[in-house]
Amino acid sequence: MSFKITILGSSGALPAYGRFPSSQFIEIQNRFFLVDSGEGTQMQLKRYQLPYHKINHIFISHLHGDHYLGLAGLLFTMHLQRRVNDLHIYSHRGLDEILLAQLKHSHSVLHYKIHFHPIHPENRDPLFEDQALTVKTIPLLHKIPCTGFVFREKIKPLRINKPKLPNEMLLQDIARLKTGADILDESGKIIYKNEDLTLPPKHSFAYAYCSDTAYNEKMTEALRGVDLLYHEATFLESEKEKAVETLHSTASQAATIALKAGVKTLMIGHISARYREPDPLLEEAKSIFPSTVLAIEGETVELEP
Repeated sequence: MSFKITILGSSGALPAYGRFPSSQFIEIQNRFFLVDSGEGTQMQLKRYQLPYHKINHIFISHLHGDHYLGLAGLLFTMHLQRRVNDLHIYSHRGLDEILLAQLKHSHSVLHYKIHFHPIHPENRDPLFEDQALTVKTIPLLHKIPCTGFVFREKIKPLRINKPKLPNEMLLQDIARLKTGADILDESGKIIYKNEDLTLPPKHSFAYAYCSDTAYNEKMTEALRGVDLLYHEATFLESEKEKAVETLHSTASQAATIALKAGVKTLMIGHISARYREPDPLLEEAKSIFPSTVLAIEGETVELEP
């Protein structure tokens, strides 16, 4: 059961030094998601040979251009390649108007249906949910409404302890064991106890995406214990005043949030174009939270126990 995050863009407001604006491709248990879609997203998807035609859910954190200006091009490419599956887009109000205007003035009618889901950050119900995972919002602190997302797997099925499995065990009984049930005979008597034939489920992972935000300890509870946190780190601490002015974070602040939230690993991105090399930001973050890595275009992080 895979849980992978591929970085398509890690730059701040401007593309710079080979870094593209924000976008990530996420694969969880054969489900495919796109988070943010800055300029050049579809070029990055093609460059890294990612199955963008399998994306059925797109999450846009906010309506600053570096987080959505690549979306229309991707949607039109899907249209030209005769996509027919429905596509779900989750965003703050306004993106629906932007997309409708582009379709209207290009006299375009897509071959597939788009379902627009408005984001209400104060609503703690899942934006998306199926039998395998949920996607919930995290209110962020920025100049316009901005939302982070937590992708969290549900508890996985019990594992079968194969060496202890009787040869005569039926497939339907094995399926029942995975749900936690005992195996009974026709009279209701226990033939096999579940605990004798199963092992604990595999670890359920959680990934949090926090794009543009000022330092905000209020969100640490929503981040509690996630396996991987992506948090913007636009500036070095030496330019903290600029971070405060623009409602962004420094590398130190991102690391402090990771530390207070008790996450396993921190990934920093949204690096300002003023920094040719991101290593100083990485060093600053690691001085507070050693388990920090950089978001680098084309790299895939696979969550493993």
